[in-house]
Amino acid sequence: MSMYSKLYKLLSGLIKKVYRVRIIGAENEPENPPFIVCANHISVQDVLILAACLKHPLRFLAKAELFKVPILRGIIKACGAIPIERGKGDVGAIKKSIAVLNEGEVLGLYPQGHRYPGKNPSETQPQGGVGLVVSRAKCTVLPVCIQPKGFKAKPFRKTYVTIGRPIEFGEFNMTENNKSEYDRVAHQIFDSVCAMVKEEE
Repeated sequence: MSMYSKLYKLLSGLIKKVYRVRIIGAENEPENPPFIVCANHISVQDVLILAACLKHPLRFLAKAELFKVPILRGIIKACGAIPIERGKGDVGAIKKSIAVLNEGEVLGLYPQGHRYPGKNPSETQPQGGVGLVVSRAKCTVLPVCIQPKGFKAKPFRKTYVTIGRPIEFGEFNMTENNKSEYDRVAHQIFDSVCAMVKEEE
């Protein structure tokens, strides 16, 4: 059993209890990787919540500086995190992301690029990076909406995790590889995420 599997078995149930997770649309998760999970980004807890709600091991991009924190470094490495130098156009991280998908794994990406605590995702804009990865990897995208009350993640606050219909690569109808197309695809994906936002009780 891999380190990821051990951590998943140990922590997934606990995480779902702590964040009172309600999963909607679990049947939409593809049976066979590779695919990209695209979700709105609220807090650092998002990665834990996503990993706990999906059946497949999830790889994700993490800020390079997190790998310098002794205890945290070991945990995120065990979880398959990929270091990225934010704001520097990290071509290496893009290449590694595509390699992860080419190896048949599941990659988690946040189209917004950074966290927006307390913000309805429909009030934010995606960045084109996810469109670039999709164009190169040519794989399925799974939109996911993470929605705690007020879009603020806190322990013991009910969190809805809605897993949408997978978007096959052909549905993006990409005609060129350029920034305009990457942005269009990013918006198409993020529109699917925003469409799953529930009215708050």
